[in-house]
Amino acid sequence: MSLRGPISTAAIAIVLAAVAAPAVADDVPGVPSGPPPAIDPSMTRTGLLAVENVGPQHDRLKIASAAMRRVIEVDVLRGAGAAPRPTLYLLDGVDGDATSGWLSKGGAAKYFADKPVDVVVPGGGTGSMYSDWVRHDTALGLNRWETFLTGELPPIVESLLKSDGRRAIAGVSMGAQAAMMLAQRHPGRYRAVAGMSGCYSTADPLGHAVTTITVASRGGNVENLWGPPSSPEWAAHDSVLGAEELRGTAIYLSAATGAPTDADLVAIAQSPSVADALRLAGGGTALEAGARSCTERFAARLGELNIPATIDYSPAGMHSWPDFEAGLPRAWQALAQGLGLPTPE
Repeated sequence: MSLRGPISTAAIAIVLAAVAAPAVADDVPGVPSGPPPAIDPSMTRTGLLAVENVGPQHDRLKIASAAMRRVIEVDVLRGAGAAPRPTLYLLDGVDGDATSGWLSKGGAAKYFADKPVDVVVPGGGTGSMYSDWVRHDTALGLNRWETFLTGELPPIVESLLKSDGRRAIAGVSMGAQAAMMLAQRHPGRYRAVAGMSGCYSTADPLGHAVTTITVASRGGNVENLWGPPSSPEWAAHDSVLGAEELRGTAIYLSAATGAPTDADLVAIAQSPSVADALRLAGGGTALEAGARSCTERFAARLGELNIPATIDYSPAGMHSWPDFEAGLPRAWQALAQGLGLPTPE
């Protein structure tokens, strides 16, 4: 499954796909959006510090993370019906704003309001791959996201929500790669996983390039992530190589072609600068075409292993929040089935 020979035009698009903040981004690639999160050396215990009510079914948690030595803000969308309910962890793309793009741009709060699932939406994972880094990074700070998401966060949030113990994880773009990686590295933890417009290799030359550009696009040094390319950690985080570990997990993958939809054109027309929006839309086209190639490659590997997966290829759609929002119901249908919930219409 490794890449050989020159990188093709399609492969370059795959590499570019890692850079995108989903749908029209304000960030400039290669320039950090601000100083890294401050470290508090005294924060040696993990715990819930505060709960802020944002809306009728929406709370924001402030959680002290001993792994990352800082407070992590996590939004929680409480599901419909009486507890206990399953839990869906929903990961953002490379921007990793304090409030996830799923809430600010992707319509997740409205969509899940009548669904029998609690949705946990972390903020602040900018360029992190939602992974444990081997070293502190001067631009992106101390990142121990895998430890936080699989070890520190679940006991706190699932106790608060009175969860029934069933879990799923999903993400878009960088978050898609991370969701699959976490499911692969923690077999049995999640009953279902969904990756929307992601890339799923890390260890071959192309996967290394995708990951490098993802991190560098937000100012980080990729060798602080998993060490030099010779480190076995690169292969350990590769979901194409580790696909066998996903056997028994309900898998959903989606990607489009890069062609704009009606919703994309409306979003462009309504942008403050149509010229800037058109320029960014061109990037969104290449980004989604790259994600499509990544998804096809990963789906082929699952097929070789006879691991069932739901693969959803849309004939139109860019690497954009209007398209991610439109695709959320299809992803949820597969996740709900994996969680043993009634399949939505």
